[in-house]
Amino acid sequence: MRTTPTNIRLRDLRIKKGLTQYQLARILGFRHNTAISRYETGRKRPNLETAQRIALALGATVEEVFLP
Repeated sequence: MRTTPTNIRLRDLRIKKGLTQYQLARILGFRHNTAISRYETGRKRPNLETAQRIALALGATVEEVFLP
């Protein structure tokens, strides 16, 4: 697991919004929370389209969520 400011920010913004990983995954149209978990642990990075959708769901910009 690679914890970086980006991973922490994603998790913190999700929690601040009051969403579980599963709820965020469902908002994004995913069946399971696996991708969200991988993004938050640094095992995977979202593509640009997914990053934009995550930021929109969290009420933030892509830069706020994913840039160090």
